[in-house]
Formats: sequence, C-alpha cells, structure tokens
Amino acid sequence: MSIEIRPATGADLPHVLRLLGEMYPEDPVLSAPRSARIWAEIEAQSGRSLLVAQDAAGHLVGTVDCVVMPNLSRGGRPRLVMENLVVSESHRRRGVGRLLMDEVRRTAGREGCYKIQFLAAEDDYVHAFYRSCGFSRWEGDGFYRYL
Repeated sequence: MSIEIRPATGADLPHVLRLLGEMYPEDPVLSAPRSARIWAEIEAQSGRSLLVAQDAAGHLVGTVDCVVMPNLSRGGRPRLVMENLVVSESHRRRGVGRLLMDEVRRTAGREGCYKIQFLAAEDDYVHAFYRSCGFSRWEGDGFYRYL
C-alpha cells in the first residue's frame, strides 16, 4: 500500500470533514461557507499544519492537525500540539496512523520543538498505538473544560 503524507489543501476540505465525521459522528455537520471560513483561518495561522494521508488511488485516508506554539520556557523552544488524528475505518491497522505520526515527529524536529503534546481517548488500543510510536502516557493531572 502506497501512502503519501502531505499538507492539506483547500480542495481536500470535504474529505478532511468526512474523516473527522468518522471520528466524531455526533458532531453537527458544518455548512460549506462556515467550513471554508474556518479553513481560511487555519491556512493563515502561523505554525499550523493540517496533514493528510493520500492513498495511491488519490483517496484521503487519514489526517492530523498540528500547531507549533511559541514558548517562553525550555530555552524558548516551542512545543507541537497535535489534535484530531484520524484514519479512515477502511485503512486502520495498516500503518497509516504511524506514517502520520512519523510526519508529526519530523515537523516537530524541523521546528525545534522540545515536545509533542496531545490528549487521547480512553481506549486501550489507542494508548498502545501511541506507546508503539514512542510516546509515554503522562501520569500528571491534565485538565480541560468544554465550552
């Protein structure tokens, strides 16, 4: 299976939304005008990269969103915050997620980041996947609040 990892383009937006819908089926569907406005904001944001995995037939089968955040600690080294890693149900457990994670690590390395940070679902398979990619589960007290 041949997979290319590349930055998403505006033409990819409907396919990225489809992938995100697989991960969050309960989310409301964004209108085309609203998703186009949000996409324009994402493209304009410094340090932001939305990556896609494309198979040999040209289908998008995975995506991940990365933001490199400037930082005043750690000697001024930034951190990369990762969100919304999803692989299409039809391509799971075939190495696509690992290819996306490899590109996330390369991006963080190019940007001089001191760490990659993300939250993961409470799912043993998901946790095993991230550990197999070299990540450690943080045993600290993470907090979040949905608004």
